Amino acid sequence: MNTLRVIEHISDWLKLYSEKSKTKGFVVGISGGIDSAVTSALCARTGLPLLGVEIPIHQSDSQVSRAQEHIEWLMAKFSNVNAQRVELTDVFDQFIASVPPVENEVIRQLSLANTRARLRMTTLYYFAGLNGFLVAGTGNKVEDLGVGFFTKYGDGGVDISPIADLNKTEVYAVAKELEIVTSIQTAAPTDGLWGDDRTDVDQIGASYPELEWAMDYIGNNYEFDGLRILSKKSDSKNLSDREKEVIGIYIRMHNANVHKMIPIPVCTIPHSVRR
Repeated sequence: MNTLRVIEHISDWLKLYSEKSKTKGFVVGISGGIDSAVTSALCARTGLPLLGVEIPIHQSDSQVSRAQEHIEWLMAKFSNVNAQRVELTDVFDQFIASVPPVENEVIRQLSLANTRARLRMTTLYYFAGLNGFLVAGTGNKVEDLGVGFFTKYGDGGVDISPIADLNKTEVYAVAKELEIVTSIQTAAPTDGLWGDDRTDVDQIGASYPELEWAMDYIGNNYEFDGLRILSKKSDSKNLSDREKEVIGIYIRMHNANVHKMIPIPVCTIPHSVRR
C-alpha cells in the first residue's frame, strides 16, 4: 500500500464531501483506540474544523489516558481542532436503574454494551447538530464489511466512513505514517464497551490479521447470497486446523451480523395489493 497517497486521498475525499454537503467540519468520538485516532487525524488534515469528543462510560484508566494523550497531540499539531469531554457514566447508570431487571445476565450485559455505543452516538450527533458537522465513523473494513463487529445505530450510526476500505493492518500502517502517539499504536484493540480489559481478540476469538486472511480466502472460495456466505466452492488448498477455525468464526459472525451491513429492508406494496 502506498500509505502517503492513501492518506492524501482520504483527506481530500473528506474535504470534498464536506464541501459538497454544505457542512462545516467533522465530529469524531475519541476512544483511545487506533481507529478513532487515525480517523480524527485524517479529518484534521483537511483543515476544516474538527471536534474530538471523549465520551467515557465506566472507562478504564488506560483508555482514558490514551484518549486524552491523543487529543493533546491533535490540538498541538492542528490549529483547527477543538475537544470536548462528556462524562456519560451517570447517564448510563441512571438508564440501568430505569429499565426492568431481566433473568438472562449474558444477554443483559450484551444489550448494555450496545446501549453504551448508542449513548455515545447520540452525543456525537448532538454536537454535530449544534455545529453543522458530519459524524465521521471509525470502523475499518474487516469490522464494518467483514464480521460486523460494531453496534447497529451505535458506532455504526455515522454520516461518512473514511477508513472503511482499510483493513486493520492498513490502519496501523497509516497510524505509523501519521505518527499517532505510541501508546495507541501499541495498545491491544478493544471496543471499550464492557468496563473491563477484554480485547477484540478475546471477544472474536481471532486476530485481525487472521480475519483479514479469512475475508480474502472466503471471498475467493465461497458462494454468496447477496452478502450472506453460503457453500464453499472447489478449492485445492489444504487448510490447517487453525485456519478452519478462523474461517468458521468469520462465517458465523458475518452471517449473524449481515443485517448491519445492508440497507434497512423496506416492505414494498405491490400495485395489485394497493388496489
